Amino acid sequence: MNLEVVKEYYGKVLKSSEDLKTSACCDGGGAPPHLEALLADVHEEVRAKYYGCGLVVPQAVEGARVLDLGSGSGRDVYLIAQLVGGEGEVVGVDMTDEQLATANAHVDWHMRRFGYRRRNVRFLKGYIEELGALGLPPASFDVIVSNCVINLSIDKLAVLRGAFDLLKPGGELYFADVYCDRRLPDQVRADPLLYGECLGGALYWNDFLPMAKQAGFLDPRLVTSRPITVENAAMRAKLGQAQFFSATYRLFKLDGLETACEDYGQAVVYKGTVPEQPDAFALDGHHLIERGKVFPVCGNTWRMLADTRFAPHFDFIGDFATHYGIFPGCGTSLPFAATAGAPAKAGGGCC
Repeated sequence: MNLEVVKEYYGKVLKSSEDLKTSACCDGGGAPPHLEALLADVHEEVRAKYYGCGLVVPQAVEGARVLDLGSGSGRDVYLIAQLVGGEGEVVGVDMTDEQLATANAHVDWHMRRFGYRRRNVRFLKGYIEELGALGLPPASFDVIVSNCVINLSIDKLAVLRGAFDLLKPGGELYFADVYCDRRLPDQVRADPLLYGECLGGALYWNDFLPMAKQAGFLDPRLVTSRPITVENAAMRAKLGQAQFFSATYRLFKLDGLETACEDYGQAVVYKGTVPEQPDAFALDGHHLIERGKVFPVCGNTWRMLADTRFAPHFDFIGDFATHYGIFPGCGTSLPFAATAGAPAKAGGGCC
């Protein structure tokens, strides 16, 4: 598969999201109320040519500098532009001329709509596998987002490494993409329609996790996921029993993250000050932290809150002075069978 096939599909074959043949490149609905209001202020043509598979709008981005990989018609750029405010900036990168033309045609319309005196968005033509060629300064972005695009890349590790280099320390890559429950055969990955519909390039989830760590993101966190339906009979026949999922991950650029959830007796208290989440803060699918409640955390989760833009929104209890083993609920303390009458701790789901 090559990038020209992807350019052709998204630049000339697809005219709107109505032309898609699966639910892979659809956001699945269910946007929270505060985002529904912001989406209403995005131009109709921009929304019509949106091909994402999830919501890639992380919390607490006011004043932030955000990069959107594979920004397409600019829907997510214009959505996030309203959250970063007039002092922030959102940069979109895409390789498709037709999509970039749509995005650029409506910059001034959106700035007037948002009431901004200066442009806080811009779009660059380029390849997400070659982010270093765009002239963007290293370590200059607080957040990088991507919506159902990395699966289309011919070099996914290069995308992740490029994103890591462009993030500030403590920054994060927050993205939705398509994953598979198995490694796909060559004939599926080479099929232009399956690739264009975000299925042929889907990574086996257990290949993605080590790839993310190889790029420097040491503790990937799953935020949300949903199954993807393939109702087209001809496409389903080619895919066999393979199952696909849209999943949103957040990957932090943090030194000192460990390979497991280690217990240092730490806890956090959420202040309720993130505007989008006043009652409880959702870090990922396993951490919903209620306002005002002492919430025990592992060392990695502590760093994801204390060493990032989220620090002002929490009080922190404890330090790294004493280690107590594996965090409760994250597997057994010892990988060995119990001996001498001393049973190992009961296992459990990852925290």
